[in-house]
Amino acid sequence: MKAYAQSSLASNWLRLSAPIIALLISVPVLVVAGEIFSGDSGVWNHLFDTVLADYVTNSLVLMAGVGVCTLMLGVPAAWFTSVCDFPGKKLFTWALLLPLAFPAYIIAYTYTGVLDFAGPVQTLFRDLTGLGYGEYWFFPIRSLPGAVIMLSLVLYPYVYLLARAAFLEQSLGTLEVSRTLGYTVVEAFFLVAIPLARPAIVTGLTLALMETLADYGTVQYFGVSTFTTGIFRTFYGFGDTTAASQLSGLLLTFVVLLVLLERYSRREARYHTAGGSRQRQSQIRFRGKQVVWAWIGCLIPVTFGFLVPAAVLLKWSIFDAEYGGASFVQLVWNSFSLAFVAAVIAVVLALLLGYARRAYATPAVRASVTLSGLGYAVPGTIIAVGVIVPLAWLDHRLIEFAERFIGTNPGLVLSGTLVALLFAYSVRFLAVSLGSVQAGLGGIKPSFDYAARTLGYRPMEVLRLIHLPLMRGSVLTALLIVFVDVLKELPATLILRPFNFNTLAVRAYELASDERLVDAAPSSLMIVLVGVLPVILLSRSISAGYGGAVRP
Repeated sequence: MKAYAQSSLASNWLRLSAPIIALLISVPVLVVAGEIFSGDSGVWNHLFDTVLADYVTNSLVLMAGVGVCTLMLGVPAAWFTSVCDFPGKKLFTWALLLPLAFPAYIIAYTYTGVLDFAGPVQTLFRDLTGLGYGEYWFFPIRSLPGAVIMLSLVLYPYVYLLARAAFLEQSLGTLEVSRTLGYTVVEAFFLVAIPLARPAIVTGLTLALMETLADYGTVQYFGVSTFTTGIFRTFYGFGDTTAASQLSGLLLTFVVLLVLLERYSRREARYHTAGGSRQRQSQIRFRGKQVVWAWIGCLIPVTFGFLVPAAVLLKWSIFDAEYGGASFVQLVWNSFSLAFVAAVIAVVLALLLGYARRAYATPAVRASVTLSGLGYAVPGTIIAVGVIVPLAWLDHRLIEFAERFIGTNPGLVLSGTLVALLFAYSVRFLAVSLGSVQAGLGGIKPSFDYAARTLGYRPMEVLRLIHLPLMRGSVLTALLIVFVDVLKELPATLILRPFNFNTLAVRAYELASDERLVDAAPSSLMIVLVGVLPVILLSRSISAGYGGAVRP
């Protein structure tokens, strides 16, 4: 009887954990959404009259530019590496993912150091031509078009990944039929392949645009006024959390509109293919000029999105930068330890949610799991503002209580410590770990659960003793991906970090803001090197190609 009561208690606890986690994770977003309906402050009226139009216009132009560029870079590369056969294809298949390792703000710092007026490119140009300042035109890297290019170089893999998966699922027979109808390779690409892959392409584009809205480091460094820069200026310059929350709420509506537009674009679309990638036995073989075009389409994004900035950072780090000795070691320790703790928290929460969804698929549990995974669509700036408001309120209540009953002031124990950062990271990246954990759980037969329960194992014992060993790879993958995402996160860390606590991302941002781009290289390179690890894991999951070929 006692064992039954313990089992029942464990079951109820697991079933209740999902709604509780979902409620906590949704608090920052609910706080920001609630501020939209709060009364207008003087700061908000000032923002509305002066700069709000610039925030909206620049954000829309930035999204439009990044959208066009990511499509131009990602879709052709996906087509070449999935449907076509040419020398070097296997290399490009995984190399095209490498720019994912670069945060946008780091690639922006790198290209600024290379292309700015004092950089080596313009210096060499002036030496060769004898022209001086103002006597020639050079592309202004610190501009809105420059921000578009920088963001596009690191965000196109979202479109590439999903478009390639869609192209691989298309039957080669469909393309061969289009060829018998007189279509050229180019016409088959535009008139057959792209329409069939449209849902996947739109989804990848939506992800890229969400990351564009969430960016802070690039647009701030290039002097482009967007919602994220406006939130920072309002929060730090005016010290008005209400106006910052209202700006965050407006940015949140943009994110929601993106999600709704993506779903609306697929509302009645049905795409069926006769046969998937496993049935593909041949590919379109490129020859002559076609190989050249394939190489150009694949080399441009890889070269400018990874090879050039990585080579520059490596050169600066080895020959020119000042490391700071013990301070750099402290930065690495701060960043790695914080990322590790955040990754463990996110994975533990994901395991609870994922197993609750598996064991008790009630409407409440399913809705809780869905709600908990929405944080990844919300920019880090919004989450940071949504975290600081309730935690600051709780801190003041704790201070009042301690002063009244204990006679001491404990200080900011929540909003002024790493607790706020870890909470924000959990909200932001829980979806990443949740996806990997659910994929791992989905590969375990339900009969394992039934057999364990009949032997008297409680739900958490089933998870700990049976599921965890079987899904070790998925758990480690989730840990690694969250670890790297936390390492790269900049806006939330800037807002919520405690005083005198720096990370590699923050230090790179600070040095770049002081125009010490070369000294920012070691911190930036460390982030990029660690970021390559999940890219390698991701590339292993992509099909290595197929045998045979047909001539175009």
